[in-house]
Amino acid sequence: MEKKFFSAKLIAAVIAGMVFVSCEEDGPATPSGVEDLTEVSKGNYVIAASVGTGNNATNVLLTADRLDDPTYKVTPTKQGTQNDGATYWVFYEQESLFALNYNQGEAGQTASYDLNSNFEMVKNSNTYKLSRFTTYGFYNDYIMTTSTGNATIDAQNYTYTDKNGEQLTETYYPKHFLPAYIDAKSETAKDGTGAANLKLRSENLLGNGEYVTLSGLEQNGTLLYAAAVPMGLSQWGYIQTVNGKEHGYVREGYEDLVKTESGGSGSGKYNANELQWTQYPDECWVAIFKDETLEEHKVIKTDKISYACGRNRSQYYQMLWKADDGYIYVLSPSYAKTMKDSRQQTTLPAGVVRINTNASWENLDFDPNYYKTLKNANGTEAAFLRSWYISGNYIMLLAYDEQGFDGTANRLVIFDTQSDGILKEVTGLPSDISGFSSTPYIDETGKAYMVVSTESGYPTVYKIDPATATATQGLTIVATSVSGVGRLEIN
Repeated sequence: MEKKFFSAKLIAAVIAGMVFVSCEEDGPATPSGVEDLTEVSKGNYVIAASVGTGNNATNVLLTADRLDDPTYKVTPTKQGTQNDGATYWVFYEQESLFALNYNQGEAGQTASYDLNSNFEMVKNSNTYKLSRFTTYGFYNDYIMTTSTGNATIDAQNYTYTDKNGEQLTETYYPKHFLPAYIDAKSETAKDGTGAANLKLRSENLLGNGEYVTLSGLEQNGTLLYAAAVPMGLSQWGYIQTVNGKEHGYVREGYEDLVKTESGGSGSGKYNANELQWTQYPDECWVAIFKDETLEEHKVIKTDKISYACGRNRSQYYQMLWKADDGYIYVLSPSYAKTMKDSRQQTTLPAGVVRINTNASWENLDFDPNYYKTLKNANGTEAAFLRSWYISGNYIMLLAYDEQGFDGTANRLVIFDTQSDGILKEVTGLPSDISGFSSTPYIDETGKAYMVVSTESGYPTVYKIDPATATATQGLTIVATSVSGVGRLEIN
């Protein structure tokens, strides 16, 4: 086990895998009272923490025998396994912890860790390189990642003609789904795209010419559900014709949205002959795949909500969750309200619909009798960034403050699927929240554990009872930030 000793000064920092809502250049002084806390014993609970900022940050995996006792602390100077950090820390059941990373050189490798008999985290020898992904999920023993991008297929499979029927001098390739799979049992990885897998094409998946990206991967039985988020017209989609009409997939009155030159940067980068972002913001589509290969599928549509995803740059956060009652609930934060052009802004409020998963393949569809508008307790429309299914009827949301999408995501609220859609504010949390761990740990009683960072103290575990929407303080973590927490059994 590797150890490193460092100063115990809290500095608010942004690291991959954690949801931060604010940032400071200079941290506060060491919080008072922490010296009176008892050092926790090592145990089955695993905490992915970081001390320091930027290139000076040290990432460490800590273990603890408890999470919900506020008289205890865990300190990296006392224990911990150093690591390279992660885009996401993903717990596979209670067997292994995966550091899920983009392919960004050696430091960007994906690796897994197990808990040994000394309650220390040990890195496994196998590592994997994953290409860029925008969402992830689980299918059986697979940790799946997906993105949408240009497929490297033989151009002779497609024809490209202009309005006069002439062969185009520029060849554009259609967008495809680009899945990858980590088998958490065998600790192997594979790329599922193939050199010419035409069945994974995401162009015109919805019949409106636009390509889609997937947001969230939720398994039910052998089926895999994902929100199909329309992204607009790619270069390939734009030049296609419909019934002989040139550029037939551009809606009337939207012609000026087609890019005439390349530009932008990062997740907002675009090329000439693209129509960036969807022309249909008042629709929500869900793709249902017969298995993890993403080859056989059907799509279903509702116009009660806008597309179902939360978004931060290139990451698309899951908004569809299978509940204990057999339904898959599909939430929309109405992110399309943030679009610059009014034609691409949704008129629909944040809301939720559901799918009856017990229906036959042919009859899988949205429940026509279930729709709720999501509102804050004061009656204002909800705006939220992320969601997590907790247990029973309860889904927890990371919501924005009173400024909505223009504000800060610093609130936790509870949605009861059997309620009228009024969200319950989680009480008992600090008033100066600066960040949250990226995914809650759910215990066997249906309680959620989130690590909360503040501007005045060390990251602290809070135990959340979704039925009462109350949070109680637990373990203090003497670190800069915490990106993940969960439980593992000894391997």
